[in-house]
Amino acid sequence: MEEIQLYLEEAKSLMDKSVKHTVAELVKIRAGKAMPNFLDGIMVSYYGNPTPLQQVASITTPDARTLAIKPWEQKLIPEIEKAIINSDLGLNPQNNGEMVLLTVPPLTEERRKTLVKQVKNECENGKISIRTIRKDTNVGLKKLQKEGASEDEVKRAEDTVQKMTDQHSTKIDELFSKKEEEIMKI
Repeated sequence: MEEIQLYLEEAKSLMDKSVKHTVAELVKIRAGKAMPNFLDGIMVSYYGNPTPLQQVASITTPDARTLAIKPWEQKLIPEIEKAIINSDLGLNPQNNGEMVLLTVPPLTEERRKTLVKQVKNECENGKISIRTIRKDTNVGLKKLQKEGASEDEVKRAEDTVQKMTDQHSTKIDELFSKKEEEIMKI
């Protein structure tokens, strides 16, 4: 039945989005290495308009613990420093007149454990989202059955939804393992 196929396609699409969202959230959790995406979400005042840092400067990693931010215009250096200080990154910017340098301190054991808990929470949120999609899809499938869809087709569709749920949950478990390893590596 065509309607059942639409439910399955929508469920898959939503589950894929849940995994992508989880990936995006995990990227924001720093693992002790300097990575340019730490600075995602930092806005700089550029001619009075809040602008993403990546649009006003190049961000490089000269070594594993340092981020170098070279603005397109020198007058932005104080604005960049202010934006980083006001962010919740906990990093102290230094400038050499041409660029802003950020040194990422090594993580303490306690901080690593806290970050792993944070990663676990994000992954759990992703899995909850996937299970909610499964539940909503199954409710829709039951509704189709009441409207005349065959019981066998609905049962097969529910099995397919369960397989998708398991696959996407496994992806999130793999993301957790990978990120945990990254954080705990000294």
